[in-house]
Amino acid sequence: MAVKPLDDRVLLKQCEAEDVTAGGIVLPDSAKEKPQRGKIVATGPGKLLDSGERGSLSVKKGDEVFYGKYVGTEIKIDGEEYVLIRESDIMAVIE
Repeated sequence: MAVKPLDDRVLLKQCEAEDVTAGGIVLPDSAKEKPQRGKIVATGPGKLLDSGERGSLSVKKGDEVFYGKYVGTEIKIDGEEYVLIRESDIMAVIE
C-alpha cells in the first residue's frame, strides 16, 4: 500500500527502542521508552500558503530526524508501524 502524506505532514519509520542501557542493564519491554528518532519514508507537497502557492519542506525522503516525544499519529501499514507527524514537530535532522 502506498501512502502519500498531505500538506506539511511527514511519514516516519521509527528506530527501534534501546534494549540495553549505557550501563549494561537489559530493559524489559514495559520499561522501554518510545523512540524519538526515525527515518523519513514519505513527505507531503508542503503547506498551502495564503498566496495559493506551496511552501517547500526543509526535510526530504531518506533523512534521519529527531522529533518530539508525544507527537504524531502511530499507524500500521502492511504490518509495519509508522508515525505520521507535521514538519514543525521535527526538531533536528541527523547528518
